Amino acid sequence: MTYPQPLTPEGKLADAKKQLSLPRIVAICGSTRFMTEMTEADLRETKAGKIVVKPGCDMKSPHELWSDPVEAEALKVRLDDLHRAKIRLADEVLVVGDYIGDSTRAEIAYARSLGKPVRFTHPGVDPAA
Repeated sequence: MTYPQPLTPEGKLADAKKQLSLPRIVAICGSTRFMTEMTEADLRETKAGKIVVKPGCDMKSPHELWSDPVEAEALKVRLDDLHRAKIRLADEVLVVGDYIGDSTRAEIAYARSLGKPVRFTHPGVDPAA
């Protein structure tokens, strides 16, 4: 007799999404220099019926929340952790822009390590291509 294996946290999340009849969730990744393009991608993915999560801060643009360099560095670490959580939550990743920097490359590698499908607005920049 075989016994069912206990669900992993990822399996529990997938099961909960299915039970809740949630639409697919897409995490948008890319350099914050492409925030305008990310907003456009958000619009298109939302129109297609998907839940969209994306970076919520552009730390390259001046703002009082990250005007202090020490606080800004701590915030960046927290935001990177938050974005990895968005990738874990997502069913797929959409990489926006025609440039892949170190942070985005790491996010792509992380998503792929989790078995998440990764799409590109500019497929030629795929590090695996």
